[in-house]
Amino acid sequence: MFSPIFATRPNLTRSPPASGYDVISTARATSGEKDAAGAAADRIGARLGKAAAGKALEEIRFSVPDIWSRQLFIALCRRCGISPFRYGQMHRQPVVVKAPRSFVEQVLWPEFKDLSAALSDYLAEITEELIRKEMQGETQDAEEHDEPPAPARKAIARQQD
Repeated sequence: MFSPIFATRPNLTRSPPASGYDVISTARATSGEKDAAGAAADRIGARLGKAAAGKALEEIRFSVPDIWSRQLFIALCRRCGISPFRYGQMHRQPVVVKAPRSFVEQVLWPEFKDLSAALSDYLAEITEELIRKEMQGETQDAEEHDEPPAPARKAIARQQD
């Protein structure tokens, strides 16, 4: 994933992650921790092999509307040895996999949820940093005001009097 904003703004301290696993591993301080993350990915692949042994593969459809989460889910599937796909008539949002349901429910989906949360945190942090440093802006949400009285509500109240 290449983002032109990172290429044109050299004073940003981070570079975008290459994959979903890099979101976790870039935060790691030592190469030993990075090796541990790689070993965990290998164990997930081994669990798929065990789950697939003797069990029928099921076609399971996922709806992942967020583009970043969808890319992460596809990368995770591939990392686990699963080939995600979609049928020609489908929109980009759905992703289909053929895998043992037990593997999907016990390993793939929980792992995706954890990585997706880490990715969301990472993107939020980068967005706030970009706005603060490059746009000299505040990252607070918009102010909340009381709603003005609706003209229709006033008219209904007058009719009832």
